[in-house]
Amino acid sequence: MNKEEFDTLNVFGRGEENSAFAQFFIGKSYLNPLTSAGEGKLFFANVTFEPACRNNWHIHHASVGGGQILLCVAGEGWYQEWGKPARSLKAGDVVEIPADVKHWHGAKADSWFSHIAVEVPGTDTRNEWLEAVSDEEYGRLG
Repeated sequence: MNKEEFDTLNVFGRGEENSAFAQFFIGKSYLNPLTSAGEGKLFFANVTFEPACRNNWHIHHASVGGGQILLCVAGEGWYQEWGKPARSLKAGDVVEIPADVKHWHGAKADSWFSHIAVEVPGTDTRNEWLEAVSDEEYGRLG
């Protein structure tokens, strides 16, 4: 999917370059917060990945509750849990990620991709950023 077509479909907007977390991504990502962090019970943000962009393996830790939900809104992407095959994603797909599950997500090589990331409330929540998804690992995906 080209950028012009993608921008038309990405109803929540691309937002600004995600420079604060750039060290945890291969390629450029963009962040458009939809709610204010820390002001409500839930934080929603539209995260946009340029083609082939993906985040590092990471874990959303929590002693109670926690985790993350991805609501796919435009383009095509990937989601993978450690030790499992990657799952192809498209607009309308929902991914429920339990706390303490190692995973990554990002765009397919030939498509922009956006999902709304929802941080699930919990106790003692924190993110642990891990190793990058190598070009070799990523290149093996369809």
